[in-house]
Amino acid sequence: MLMQFPGEKPEYAEPVPGVLSAEISLKKGKTYSVVTASLTAADGRKTRGEARVKNDKLTDKIMTDRLLQRCVKLSFYKAATELTGNIPVWGALTGIRPGKFVTNMLLEGHTEQYAVNAMMRENFVSLERAKLCLDTAKAGIAAKNALKPLDICLYVGIPFCPTRCAYCSFVSNSVEKTMKLVEPFLDTLEKEIEHDAAMVKELGLRIVSVYMGGGTPTTLSAMQLEKLLTKIEQEFDLSAVCEYTVEAGRPDTITPQKLEVLKAHGITRISVNPQTMQDSVLNVIGRKHSAKDIADAIEMSRAANIPAINMDLIAGLPSDTYEGFCASLDRTLQFGAENVTVHTLSLKKGTKITLEGTSIPDGETVGKMLDYAEQKLRSEGYTPYYLYRQKYMSGGFENVGWCKPGYDSFYNICIMEELCSILSLGGGGSTKLVAPEKGKIERIFNPKYPQEYISGLDKIFEKKQYIREFYNSEISEDL
Repeated sequence: MLMQFPGEKPEYAEPVPGVLSAEISLKKGKTYSVVTASLTAADGRKTRGEARVKNDKLTDKIMTDRLLQRCVKLSFYKAATELTGNIPVWGALTGIRPGKFVTNMLLEGHTEQYAVNAMMRENFVSLERAKLCLDTAKAGIAAKNALKPLDICLYVGIPFCPTRCAYCSFVSNSVEKTMKLVEPFLDTLEKEIEHDAAMVKELGLRIVSVYMGGGTPTTLSAMQLEKLLTKIEQEFDLSAVCEYTVEAGRPDTITPQKLEVLKAHGITRISVNPQTMQDSVLNVIGRKHSAKDIADAIEMSRAANIPAINMDLIAGLPSDTYEGFCASLDRTLQFGAENVTVHTLSLKKGTKITLEGTSIPDGETVGKMLDYAEQKLRSEGYTPYYLYRQKYMSGGFENVGWCKPGYDSFYNICIMEELCSILSLGGGGSTKLVAPEKGKIERIFNPKYPQEYISGLDKIFEKKQYIREFYNSEISEDL
């Protein structure tokens, strides 16, 4: 509904003349259950959409609810597209992980062409987006096949940044305001590292990927990074780790000394995230650095011999243009980044952009930006390896991770495809417990803000006791 009628909020009441309204009906026949959506526009125009499902597929309450909800969605989509003339590139698909449809098709033994055609036929997805799903599905299946039952990823959250960006909704605190909390936070994090490492060892879990995010971990000093990385190495067995990522997203936090620390501790991948290479746009979004600072940070990173660099760009930033975005992508590719992640601006509550009503490029312009990105990246030898969608994205588009051959981020695939458990430490950390064979997922959340995290360690330990229960009941019997 949000895609077809942006700005509208559903109200469950009797239809009012002159106001957009919808009526949904369900009729169960001998063979099919049919859902019909009837829409009436404010100007009186009416459209209908219909979707049906065979009654013999409605086997139990869960399946019945799932299939009938799908019929409601499809019937509404059909009626809405006829009323508005707007055909979204993702068709009737909603949700964070659209690629799972293709993944399931491939795992069931269907051909790639069949999966792409089914994506288009059943969900009205465009050919370009169906192909994106196919590429990312293949990367996900390859990662799945490389995992063992007790393999997990480790996430360490550092919720501090130099300043807060206008588009940001992540839990991060400006060190300008919360500098006094950094050391107490790190002291608390060391205790959580000790606690969780003991549990990992007890359960026989194997860490295959480490990701330090935030926030911006390189907001920490070189000495603080050295101490933290050393502690992680001392407590956790990292001998099976195939990839170690540290987000250094803000170039104004990168120094040769910090990069030397990262290299010495075996970090294999860092993120240097410009978001844009346009100085005017950087200023609007609240970045306290220039495009030249980004270039300098990349040069420093290359000199430190970090094996892989990821660079993020955002399509749809305030004051950006199609030409500006294209120039930013072209400049990014000149740096030779092994990974390029192209995000679509997400208009989340609480961000400066949303609160102040900042003007942004329209959906059509954002679509052109993303089309250029796909064409350019593919022509330069990059392949999409993971994608996801979020609520309130400009134009209803997506975020896509692109990589050169052999440089896909294992952690990103695992978390997006929900392939294995993610053990999370630090402020705002979200532990995701995954039992793949049973399709069961449980989550444990750390406090979001540094002060709450520092004072709430006992409660964190108490909640994480469930990790033992989960592995003993959901995983051990599958071994």
